[in-house]
Amino acid sequence: MTETEAIRVAVPRKGRPLEAVLERVVDVSDAADVVDGIISTLRHEKAITKGKIQPDADVYERLAGYSDLDDEYAPEYTLLRDDRRGMPRRIVFDSLTVDVAGVPLQLIGREEPFRALRTHEFGLGFDSADLVLEEVVDLEPEGLDSISDVNARIDPMNTDVRVVSGLGDTVYHTLMARPEILPPGADLDREFVAGYEGELCISPRYERLVEAVLGTRALDEVSFAYPDDDREEEAAIADVGLGVYLTMTGSTARDHGLILGDHLFPSETVLMENVAEASELDGAGRVRDALAAAAHETEITV
Repeated sequence: MTETEAIRVAVPRKGRPLEAVLERVVDVSDAADVVDGIISTLRHEKAITKGKIQPDADVYERLAGYSDLDDEYAPEYTLLRDDRRGMPRRIVFDSLTVDVAGVPLQLIGREEPFRALRTHEFGLGFDSADLVLEEVVDLEPEGLDSISDVNARIDPMNTDVRVVSGLGDTVYHTLMARPEILPPGADLDREFVAGYEGELCISPRYERLVEAVLGTRALDEVSFAYPDDDREEEAAIADVGLGVYLTMTGSTARDHGLILGDHLFPSETVLMENVAEASELDGAGRVRDALAAAAHETEITV
């Protein structure tokens, strides 16, 4: 067993956010081989869950085959019910211990890492910056446009969680519109929205995020419209005329006759700290600083 108590860090259980976290861990440890194995295993299991490949063994046999109970630094996996038809059991990430900055770091999979930080279960964790905007930033007349400005909008009486750095796995909340709603020569930007009167199409879960990003002043004459459950977001935005949605290349938006405007805010996985909990953990500061100093981060000024 390790002599120093491990620092527990809440992380997503699957998908690109988990991969971004694991890639950051590789930057500050010698865990490249084990991380490659985890990513390969989870991609394989995702393909099985989606029916793209047929497994050679049942889910319990595969789970047992992935486990090595004699090695405390070997990854562990667990089972969750997937939300696809039939709710099949899916193998997802459970935990991994690596050494970072001379401290054993135990990554613990959670369905909602940000909320685990808010409830003081962890001192450090990774989750989407979107959740911070959706749940804890104060709404103000002026909008936000970068992760580096988020901490200034967090009421310390509301939560002890602060954003430390971003991982660079960025997809942007982006303005989209039918070109005919713009006056000649106008840009599709925040200034256009501030002078706009009418409906803005967004996903319902992003209502508070959009208010935080655009600012309440720009939305004075705007009402929100929402896509039907069976309608693509880009198609719904084309029906309304103006909207905000996540995009990387914008190809789907263009397929629906939309033009792309300002990148309003990065939807990015971020390292977060519960400052009250982390201050009580020996070595948490060294781990935090090592993870934040790794390449490709978005630095946060507190």
